[in-house]
Amino acid sequence: MHFSRNRASFAVVGHPNKGKSSIVSTLARDDSVLVSQQSGTTTHSDSYMIDTGNAGYELIDTPGFQRPKKALHWLKQKADSADQRSAAVQAFINDIECQNDFPDEVRLLTPLMNGAAILYVVDGSRPYGVEYEAEMEILRWTGRPSMALINPIENESYVDSWKNALQQYFKIVTVFNPMQADFNKQLSLLKAFSHLEPEWQDTLAQVVADLTEQVALNEQQAIILLSELLTDLCHYQNQQKVLTKGQAESLKQLLAKQYNQWMANREKQAFTSLCQLFSHANCELQSEAIQYPPDLFDSEQWYVWGLNKKQLAAVSTMTGALAGAALDAAVAGHSFMLGAVGGSIVGFSSAWFGADKLASSSIKGLPLGGYMAVQGPIKNPNFPYVVIGRFLYLYEQLKHKNHADRSQVELNSEVLKERIELMQKADSKRLHLCCKQLANQKTATDLVEVLTSLFTRATIDS
Repeated sequence: MHFSRNRASFAVVGHPNKGKSSIVSTLARDDSVLVSQQSGTTTHSDSYMIDTGNAGYELIDTPGFQRPKKALHWLKQKADSADQRSAAVQAFINDIECQNDFPDEVRLLTPLMNGAAILYVVDGSRPYGVEYEAEMEILRWTGRPSMALINPIENESYVDSWKNALQQYFKIVTVFNPMQADFNKQLSLLKAFSHLEPEWQDTLAQVVADLTEQVALNEQQAIILLSELLTDLCHYQNQQKVLTKGQAESLKQLLAKQYNQWMANREKQAFTSLCQLFSHANCELQSEAIQYPPDLFDSEQWYVWGLNKKQLAAVSTMTGALAGAALDAAVAGHSFMLGAVGGSIVGFSSAWFGADKLASSSIKGLPLGGYMAVQGPIKNPNFPYVVIGRFLYLYEQLKHKNHADRSQVELNSEVLKERIELMQKADSKRLHLCCKQLANQKTATDLVEVLTSLFTRATIDS
């Protein structure tokens, strides 16, 4: 393979089991990269073309060094001076016997001699040893621009000793933990890459700009997904025309089952789209790597995902007052700190006493004869908050989850309540009015704008 001189290319190299594939997965933002704790997971060079829209770069995941001392001994037989070293490495790659005796080293060195820069990865939680000097010396013989990444896989016990050694071989040495590096750290590393090859600086600067824009676009796409999910779940009805009232009665259980299945599948569809949006395509809904909310119809959990009863009562009082005559009633004792708002006894009591009701079931007589058996919609005032809370819970995990990190993300289910607390008072009131409209099966015309204020606050403060 040959690389364009204007397209940045980086070969991630090093000893086996030092986290090379994890670094590739994180920087490529691709969870399809095989990551394993077993030594030698990567047995051949895999190329990942990262296209950011207006620019791009290439990452090459290579097998680890296996016999660096013997390979270096071979090279030294072919070069008497420094000006011959690069040619010796090329001869090593082309030699049939070397391809048979040193297959991993040949696969590792080939992209370097074709124009890729070097990202040399070591484990900062393991002691430095002189056995690494042979492979670092081989990399220096290629003459390619290089950077060393210290990956503290378990701890940082030996980071300093690694720095002292690596600085003798590499101009740029930095600590980078692919399992913990947030988006800003990833961007910082990409910026550092630009110092390796001057011809790549403009390209990598555009990559950083594209990725920053993509994060904002992902947020907007997620908001649209949620607004569509809210509208569908809050308005959905399952209905069936029949001839007699008895037939309608007999359909209740079937319609309820179909209704619940449709609702659950619709939410699952939105969750899957959210995973795909963040390129976590391999995070199946059953995966232990992502904490998915339990059954949507577990009403006992609704006060966890949505609002509690006192908060519902306070919000219902506020929205009732905004719709009618305002009466001063302080609710500063509630967690939303809404201030003085109008009160509505009807709104208060319906929120308090009707909070456990799920989808309604009804039988309607038709003007032209026959009956209509109807299941849904859910008119519970807490339901829109439950949908938002569950979606936001998953969104926060995916937004912060590195693609190399296959472990479970710890997150509390109070995320919605915390975000509403951080909203401006005017924005929170608009959110509550939208949720009331949704619970009453009305159109929330400014839903996307309202959700944007919620997500923007979540992004700023997380």
